[in-house]
Amino acid sequence: MAQTIALVDDDRNILTSVSMALEAEGYEVRTYADGDEALRGLSTRPADLAVLDIKMPRMDGMELLSRLRQGSAMPVIFLTSKDDEVDEVLGLRMGADDYIKKPFSQRLLIERIRALLRRGTLADSKAAGDPGSIMVRGDLVLDSARHSCLWRDQQVELTVTEFLLVKALAQRPGHVKSRDQLMDAAYGEHVYVDDRTIDSHVKRLRKKFKTVDPDFAQIETLYGVGYRYREG
Repeated sequence: MAQTIALVDDDRNILTSVSMALEAEGYEVRTYADGDEALRGLSTRPADLAVLDIKMPRMDGMELLSRLRQGSAMPVIFLTSKDDEVDEVLGLRMGADDYIKKPFSQRLLIERIRALLRRGTLADSKAAGDPGSIMVRGDLVLDSARHSCLWRDQQVELTVTEFLLVKALAQRPGHVKSRDQLMDAAYGEHVYVDDRTIDSHVKRLRKKFKTVDPDFAQIETLYGVGYRYREG
């Protein structure tokens, strides 16, 4: 069964050309010309992944992502304007998995989509065949099969990227993970994202854990080196 991509952009040329390229790769594509229309469509018919333009009329990509994240961990890629780094950082902090700057290569977009969908499929298949898919590290409980994260018995809602980052850090408490290692864990070895992307994800992770526990301090920064999950 073909995986479904939701493509949301107010530029009709992008909707047409990108949807044709994705369909040629075997994906089912649903296109939406603004955020409001996309929210209604995705609420009734969820997709496997969404590609969202940030600047749109009626409801921009930021607000759409915020609404979607209230009930979905679906992977999301942002399309950002060429020089707007503020949008990129804000988008990642709000829960986007990746971003691509306009104008963009369709081949690059397809590669990023494949990477995000592949890692989700791999995680699901590993969890389904692994009775030990539950990881417990003190007050942290990660259940890969259910994509569930508990901290002190409270649910922490994580995106796929965030879940994989926590899992990578918590696998070996006390051991430092470089940004490159975390990129590989979250995105795969053949997808490059810059350091700011990982830093933004970690900031959002901490914020989510602090929402359920203001004293959360398990994820430590070692400046110039990377991050680690505290022992004990």
